[in-house]
Amino acid sequence: MATELLLPKFGEVMEEGTVEKWLKKVGDRIEEEEIVLTVESEKAVMEVESPTGGTLKRIMVQEGETVPINTVLAYIG
Repeated sequence: MATELLLPKFGEVMEEGTVEKWLKKVGDRIEEEEIVLTVESEKAVMEVESPTGGTLKRIMVQEGETVPINTVLAYIG
């Protein structure tokens, strides 16, 4: 079963974020709490950690795309 990697809300006013850079690619092994990508908001660049260990199965949002918070960025299985 795959786990969703969601765009978290960093701060009270954040409503969306832009995927700046994926640090992992599909097929890579990921440890729990390992940084998987960076996201840019209006105010800062943040690191997104994996909620679980596993393998990066699928990337749903590409670099440069802007999406609202709680959007599924990827699946880890």
